[in-house]
This record gives sequence, structure tokens and C-alpha cells, in this order.
Amino acid sequence: MKSLKMQRRLASELLKTGKNKIVFNEEMLEEVQEAITREDIRVLIKKGAIKAKPKKGVSRARARKNHEQRKKGRRKGQGKRKGRKNARTPKKRAWINKIRPQRALLQMLKKKEKINNTQFRKLYRLTKAGFFRSRRHLKLYASKMTGRDEK
Repeated sequence: MKSLKMQRRLASELLKTGKNKIVFNEEMLEEVQEAITREDIRVLIKKGAIKAKPKKGVSRARARKNHEQRKKGRRKGQGKRKGRKNARTPKKRAWINKIRPQRALLQMLKKKEKINNTQFRKLYRLTKAGFFRSRRHLKLYASKMTGRDEK
């Protein structure tokens, strides 16, 4: 049997893959041996006598699984962290995430007339001062202040 070195090289150039990725069809080996030009190789590729093995990829299965776990709050312990607390969530972003919902709640309470303008101003100032830890804390404080239970 004649060596197929040249055919393999030409096919790898045409298919833009490595020589080791080229596979010849066993039934059509005679035709492959006779092919000596690039055009011959092109014809054989079209016929299916010469093929390239598929590219191997990196499986994302583990990555997807880990991502799902992180969404649940797992895999976020001390050992997984790089960077200080403020590098992961800057102080400004943390403040924005805290203040916007609180101010929105105040607007809603005022609109629904659960609090009057004076109470709104006082609560707004306290919110701006960072007095409340969360919306819940603000709600509790407002309900005690007005003397009614907020839901």
C-alpha cells in the first residue's frame, strides 16, 4: 500500500486542521491514493472520502452546575473570595442598593397616604443618614411612628 502522506498534508491544508485530524474512508482508499492535486483532494472531500475529525471542546457541564450552585448562594465562602469586601461590592454600589428601595418605599407610603408630609421628611432624613438597615427596618419604624401596622 502506497503512503498517503502527501494527500494527508494537502487535505489538512484545505480543511484547515492538523494532519492527525484527517481521516480517510476505508472503501475509497484507492481513489485517495490516485489523488495528486489539490483539486483531486477537494473532489474527494466533497464525496466524503476525506474528512476531518471534529474539534474537541471543553465541556461546560461542570461550569453550569457550579453556576447553579452559586445562584443558590453556595460556593461563596471565605476560601473562594479574592479581593476585599469593598472590592467585590464597592461601598457606593452597596449604598445605592440599600437607599433606592428605601426611598421608593417612602414614596409609596406617601402616595398611599400612610404617612403625611412631615413624617415623610423626617423618615427621608433618617434614611439619608443611613439610620435604617433595610426596607423592613424602615417599615417597622414607620409603623411604630404612625401607630398603625404596615403590611
